[in-house]
Amino acid sequence: MSYQPIENHGIIGDLHTVALVGMDGSIDFMCLPEFDSPSVFAALLDHRRGGRFQLAPLLDGARQKQLYLPGTCVLLTRFLATTGIAEVSDFMPVEDAEGEHNVVRRAKTVRGEVRFRMLCQPRFDYARESPTAERTPDGVRFLSSGNHPIALHLRASVPVRIEAGAAVAEFTLRADESASFVLEQVRPGEDSPSAAPDYVADAFKRTVNFWRRWPGRSSSQGRWREMVNRSALTLKQQMDQCKARERELLAVTRRLTELNEELRRLAILDELTGIANRRFFNLLL
Repeated sequence: MSYQPIENHGIIGDLHTVALVGMDGSIDFMCLPEFDSPSVFAALLDHRRGGRFQLAPLLDGARQKQLYLPGTCVLLTRFLATTGIAEVSDFMPVEDAEGEHNVVRRAKTVRGEVRFRMLCQPRFDYARESPTAERTPDGVRFLSSGNHPIALHLRASVPVRIEAGAAVAEFTLRADESASFVLEQVRPGEDSPSAAPDYVADAFKRTVNFWRRWPGRSSSQGRWREMVNRSALTLKQQMDQCKARERELLAVTRRLTELNEELRRLAILDELTGIANRRFFNLLL
């Protein structure tokens, strides 16, 4: 398997992190749970050992086309062949991102009868650690116990098997049929919203509405409006969490300043009497 050019990747995100999705249906790079966390998928850097999450039809000679659902960061990858047409949609729910960081992938046959293959092969900590994979009633759980412990759960609407530490599925869809996959970060002791029967459809609607509300406030007009909004949406995915981190750092800095001032006061004043220590008496006069 060769490397996809960087320009052959779309981007999805939840304002905390992003994933790069190739035109071949492969998520080739993603860090969890934040932008600056260690990678989970890094086939963009090492296609043999980096790990990937691929969902694509088995269509010989298919042409590939990528586009965004207008006004959103929901990515559509289409595969067009004489024997059939297939589509893979990808998004990360924004409103769930405070708890879980989910990647939702849906395969659909538009025309004909198409066979698909799914491969989910996480490699944690920049591929320095291969996770333990174990079956669950509705998918596969990937467990890490290294320097950056993390657990992921792949929830699938079709049967999944484990091969060499990866989750694999092969299935056939007729026209207008679909199959969904949700890769979520496991948080011990907390219920997962993706367990709900209608989670994929509901998350899709909520994510579309979120992204469409935001550029609706734009004052940009004219022939370049769509390109301006697309650039703004891409920047928003990457910058919102950075701004949140900046606010956190400013709050910590203010708190440290207050604590340092308190320590200075305690060093100058006698703890018992509250009178300035002889060493600092002149300083306080």
